[in-house]
Amino acid sequence: MRLDKLLAHTGFGTRKEVKKIIKDGYIEVNEKTIKNAGAKVDPDKDDVRIGGERIYYEEFVYFMLNKPAGVISATEDFVHETVLDLLEPADLVQEPHPVGRLDIDTEGLLILTNDGQLTHQLTSPKKEIDKEYYAIIRGLVTDEDVKTFEGGLLLKDQEEEFKTLPAKLDILEVDEEAETSEVRVTIHEGKFHQVKRMFEAVGKKVMYLKRERMHTLELDEHLPLGEYRRLTDEELASLKV
Repeated sequence: MRLDKLLAHTGFGTRKEVKKIIKDGYIEVNEKTIKNAGAKVDPDKDDVRIGGERIYYEEFVYFMLNKPAGVISATEDFVHETVLDLLEPADLVQEPHPVGRLDIDTEGLLILTNDGQLTHQLTSPKKEIDKEYYAIIRGLVTDEDVKTFEGGLLLKDQEEEFKTLPAKLDILEVDEEAETSEVRVTIHEGKFHQVKRMFEAVGKKVMYLKRERMHTLELDEHLPLGEYRRLTDEELASLKV
């Protein structure tokens, strides 16, 4: 990799800015000052330092975000705050993107990465990746609803009509006086507003929705709303299976 590209990718400035840093003699490679921006380095083997500080390069980054409501799952937007606006500048350098999407008013687990292959694996309809949600429902969810979800529901609007894949619906608690229910639902696809539309199809309404799991990755219960952290090696290895 070119030395200027390495510096730019690790957050030390634009290509133009890092070329000046290199030219001014601030960079050492294997204890030798290098002033050639086009010099080739091996990020995994060479000891590259700026002002004596070792530079570490990551080709891919993987973050777990506990998405809050009011933030959209996009890389940019001129009206709403995006999930990337929640990241520190140093973590934006390698241009991560959200894996799939959560509706603006939905909270919970969202993966951010610049690994396109992993994104494809987790979002391809052919893979039928589990997505598990906790929801508070206006209405009394019944065993009949559980069976209906298991058989798939026909959803339609002005633009499309489709039958969902079988979904798992677990009733956690039903409050007959308040006429609300707490449930956990697992789907294997990600159509627009799918969970909300499924409950509407059985005459009920989602009041609160939070994604708790995607494939093997569970939302860290100690991760505050709006905060994020890097995936552990174990979490990443499990996701890639």
